[in-house]
Amino acid sequence: MSVEPGPSREERRPYPDPEHSLAPRKPRTVGGFVYLVVLGTAGAGLALVAFGPFRTGLAVMGAGLALGAVGRLVIPADRAGMLGIRRKFVDVTTLLLLGAGLVVLAVVIPDRPPI
Repeated sequence: MSVEPGPSREERRPYPDPEHSLAPRKPRTVGGFVYLVVLGTAGAGLALVAFGPFRTGLAVMGAGLALGAVGRLVIPADRAGMLGIRRKFVDVTTLLLLGAGLVVLAVVIPDRPPI
């Protein structure tokens, strides 16, 4: 019985394909661009919640999600990119409910009592 040696180190860990770059790429679809806008808006809102006026931050995040819902509603499915994960109805409903919930939360939360 002879045992064949396993793959060499070079065979196990191939070099990266030179055509693939680690540099950031532009979105390929309009939906991908809208997705990045929603992501940036959510990040800005989260920063406001953490370091600034939290009500404004919640409203910014809610507005960004509502913008994503409008984008998903308007953009055709073949150009939705990462914005279109499920069926259009599910995506739009989810984004609208989450966005509206954050805006309502920003309005309803009472002020902190003075210390």
